[in-house]
Amino acid sequence: MPQLLILTEVQEAMRARYRAMLLERFPELTINVVGHHNQVDPFIAETDILLCFSPPMADHVVRDAVKLKWIQALGTGVDNIVDLPSLRKDVIVTNIRGIHGAPVSEAAIAYMLSLARDLPRATRAQDKREWERWPAQLLDGKTVGILGVGLIAESLAPKCKMFGMKVIGISSGPRAAAGFDRMVKRDDLVKVAGELDFLVALTPQTAETRGIVGEKVLAAMKPTAYLVNVARGGVVDEAALIAALERGQIAGAALDVFAKEPLPSDDPLWRAKNVTIFSHLGGYSEGYEDRAMPTIEKNMRCFFAGDFKNMVNVVRLPASWGK
Repeated sequence: MPQLLILTEVQEAMRARYRAMLLERFPELTINVVGHHNQVDPFIAETDILLCFSPPMADHVVRDAVKLKWIQALGTGVDNIVDLPSLRKDVIVTNIRGIHGAPVSEAAIAYMLSLARDLPRATRAQDKREWERWPAQLLDGKTVGILGVGLIAESLAPKCKMFGMKVIGISSGPRAAAGFDRMVKRDDLVKVAGELDFLVALTPQTAETRGIVGEKVLAAMKPTAYLVNVARGGVVDEAALIAALERGQIAGAALDVFAKEPLPSDDPLWRAKNVTIFSHLGGYSEGYEDRAMPTIEKNMRCFFAGDFKNMVNVVRLPASWGK
């Protein structure tokens, strides 16, 4: 019988729900569940299918999964899965797409509002029982640049317009899309950075986008501007960001994702000036399992039928498919 391993650091209740939903649909499965890659050893050698998010993955997981045939990523991002050196060429990788527009775009709006209104300052004042008032900045009339124009950006742009913002899309392939005032090429990021009050990173992490928000982009931004990263930690040069914040080159940042997750307790970002840290909460929302399950179920049925080429959201083809 096929063996499935669920590897995810989400709450125990969510892991249990994935297991229950899958057993209801596929009672023939043997399902094991772990919350960290260092717990896979009792199961990994017999695992045929792996369900996981990319942040908790590690190379030893795919190295020791000698029977592994398919990885179903539970998020959109597959960096730290397809990049793993020991991932065999015959393993198919699929992801979840199309369900992140609402949660991640709402998170981006929340993070912009938090920066504009300095909500952490209010929390600190409450903790000290101090009555403190300051004028809020508005999103209305501000310009936001959205780096990476995909499904989530298409959900975010109209929301920004509802707040009275001017919206500029920054894309490797500019195209017309609702809610955007204009589009520019990704190569022009440095040129457009000086226009922005907010830069929201939504681009996937690839060889081309790793560290794309770095020293040059940050130096080109206004000292009153803010960075919001709800993409992948690696698209921002974190050392350059800390330096820019210390020099006052930008006003602040809200970071949902990091180059290393969980963010180590001694990481300098915890102490960086004017940074608000969110623990990869952008897409982590109630009902996520229900929204992800149609894709998982479709792919599972194809997998059991040997109909691999009709699996959906394939992001890494097995080498044998090219023959």
